[in-house]
Amino acid sequence: MNRKAVIDIGTNSVKFLLAEMGADGVLRTVMDRNNIARLGEGLRETGTISQEAITRNAQAVAEFVAMARQGGADQIAVVGTMALRTASNPQDFIKAVKDLAGIEVRILSGDEEAYLAYLAAVSGIVLGQGRLAIIDIGGGSTEFVFGRGDKLHTRFSINLGVVGITEEFFKSDPVTKGELARAMEAIAKLLEANGVSGPVDQLVGMGGTVTSMGAVMHKMETYDPDVVQGSEMSLEEINRQIDIYSSMTVEDRRKVTGLHPKRADVILAGACILKSIVLRFGTDRLTVSDRGLRHGLMHVCFGSRA
Repeated sequence: MNRKAVIDIGTNSVKFLLAEMGADGVLRTVMDRNNIARLGEGLRETGTISQEAITRNAQAVAEFVAMARQGGADQIAVVGTMALRTASNPQDFIKAVKDLAGIEVRILSGDEEAYLAYLAAVSGIVLGQGRLAIIDIGGGSTEFVFGRGDKLHTRFSINLGVVGITEEFFKSDPVTKGELARAMEAIAKLLEANGVSGPVDQLVGMGGTVTSMGAVMHKMETYDPDVVQGSEMSLEEINRQIDIYSSMTVEDRRKVTGLHPKRADVILAGACILKSIVLRFGTDRLTVSDRGLRHGLMHVCFGSRA
């Protein structure tokens, strides 16, 4: 048994992937888990990761490390992204993980994060030869990768995520029309200021926002990655979901079929970001990828695809 594990510590969630190397040299998924532990909660206002968030997320990482070891992993890679890049106290969290799990956390640069998103997407979607854009909407940042077919041209990350938009703009429950309009305006300005523009021939979306919206689109009571992977989401569907979430309280959103209850408070911000990106790229649809940074990390760290 030749098994490897990766843990991706994001602003909103901690993701875990355990995979096994087959005789053909391909890593196949054994276990894929997600804990929405909110490392970046309150980070926008304070600039620091709170002790509560440190404790909660370090415990989540420790539990995944234990699962990896129990599952037979002989190598475990643990990385952090936007929250740890921007916080003034990342070493407090890194130390907490080391103390609890006996393992080191490496902080990825935005450029590295975008590249891993690209690797994940091209390993799981049939791509054409036209202009390609891959997006990964996270809790604290959004990654963009541009290329043609499977050839990467440009990649970058911007400080735009679902946690920050939610905390800054969505104060009411349900949100007001004014709050929604101001959020959309701010998102559009930030995308323009960072040079996000089209047109593109193919747009691929990944990350918790996109896959959650895919699950809602398919009305999935139980999440099925095989159904979500490669499905198409139209601008009309994105607008439909924005209308649904903006008309509901957070508690009512928790009852939406396909939506994980822990994403109820941030899903509207994610849908707004996704709509703005689709409009900037001059398209009316995107392809949904269930693959994420952890799949790209598996490829880089262990030289195969999961």
